[in-house]
Amino acid sequence: MNNQKKFSKIYDQYIDKIYRFVFLKVSSQETAEDLCSETFTRVWQSIDKGTKIENPQAFIYQIARNLVTDHYRQNSKAKLVSIDNCKEIEDNQPNLEEKSLLMSDINRVKLALNNIKPEYQDIIICHYLDDLSIPEIAEIMNKPKNSIRVTLHRGLKALKRELS
Repeated sequence: MNNQKKFSKIYDQYIDKIYRFVFLKVSSQETAEDLCSETFTRVWQSIDKGTKIENPQAFIYQIARNLVTDHYRQNSKAKLVSIDNCKEIEDNQPNLEEKSLLMSDINRVKLALNNIKPEYQDIIICHYLDDLSIPEIAEIMNKPKNSIRVTLHRGLKALKRELS
């Protein structure tokens, strides 16, 4: 398989997950798009150089995590999520009240998520939104599985406290 096909396959498989992961960690849609674009630019550069990527998922998430970390180091801004930047959730039911309540709950969880440790955020997003298993997260974060389990448990407790 040539490099373009490898990259296209990886891009198609991971673009939505990586965008969601980054968007939940940064303050704007534009920033999320930029960081996501940079993530896949670096993936392409690695593939083009002939770098052997044994686990594309772990490789891509690690790049995205590093870029988000670099973004906050460079900008030294507080992590706040603007409610205006939240995308509407498509709902087949026309009831606007239900839609409004759902968006309110989503925004509340998103704000609470931004008030817990970044490590907790990463693991909760990977496990519950991206549907990654504990072993997959352990590989992405280069940590033992038991450590990921404990951190996930602590993260959920911290999120629950924020939501209370």
